[in-house]
Amino acid sequence: MLKLLIPIIDRHGAREAARHGAFLFAERCVSEVEIVEVLDDPAYDRSVAFHSIGALRRREKQAMQDALLQTRAILDDAGVPYTWTRVFGPPERVIASSVERGRADIVVLDASGLGFLRKWSVLARLRRLMHTPVTLVQ
Repeated sequence: MLKLLIPIIDRHGAREAARHGAFLFAERCVSEVEIVEVLDDPAYDRSVAFHSIGALRRREKQAMQDALLQTRAILDDAGVPYTWTRVFGPPERVIASSVERGRADIVVLDASGLGFLRKWSVLARLRRLMHTPVTLVQ
């Protein structure tokens, strides 16, 4: 049985990835699901020149809360056992470090809210950082 990692990397959440994970659980392909809520560290953005890091982190957490609740609701409705964590940092590095710690055999990334260039740059960075299969769903 596989361990599945579903990262939430933007405000659009990971609804499609959660639906795919629920399907794989129903088909008995997946035994565990790990949700990683990735909050991009504001220190990497230019907005720290105008706002405090604490205020930026609070704003980011509030924006991501709805996405996390929707993702968790889909898994709850399907009866999928899951755990979730919240991590600050660059999305690709956080995902790669979660996989390295043995949390996942496959990564399912919801790319429906990402633009064309962002989608392919995230995928290219993930391929450079890890050898675990990544599935983009839309």
